Amino acid sequence: MNLRADTLRRIDEVITHYPQKRSAALPLLHFVQEDQGHVSTEAIEWIAARLEVEPINIYELVTFYPMFRQKPIGRRHIKVCRTLSCAIMGGYRTCSEFQKQFGTGLGEVSPDGEVTIEFVECLASCGTAPVVMIDDDLHERVDPARARSLSEKIKAESRATAGTR
Repeated sequence: MNLRADTLRRIDEVITHYPQKRSAALPLLHFVQEDQGHVSTEAIEWIAARLEVEPINIYELVTFYPMFRQKPIGRRHIKVCRTLSCAIMGGYRTCSEFQKQFGTGLGEVSPDGEVTIEFVECLASCGTAPVVMIDDDLHERVDPARARSLSEKIKAESRATAGTR
């Protein structure tokens, strides 16, 4: 597996903080996902070997914790809350509008590779539902019209950076 030198250094360093190597599994999963964008089967096997555990011990963490992704996502990550308050206030319509704007389904990468849209559980802002998190930015009261506006902003930013990639 090809990890950046800095990631490998961080992995080596964090393992020393635990009396048992296996206890470093979660930090290693985070480091690998930051480096690679997701946690592949190859990464699961690599981490297991590095920590001297069976791959199933790492796989069960990846499948239990929702912050770990097993496949690549788009450059931008749109997370729409589907918990009760957001659902009642129109979260499903908001999510449908994002899917329409980017021509993609839930959990898929948009055709241009820019966006992945997912439903998530509780973004902890029930009083301002429906709530959407785009990358690390929280957006409140996102109705379909606001979803269109946010989508246009993402598309404009994508066009602006397309020439610099």
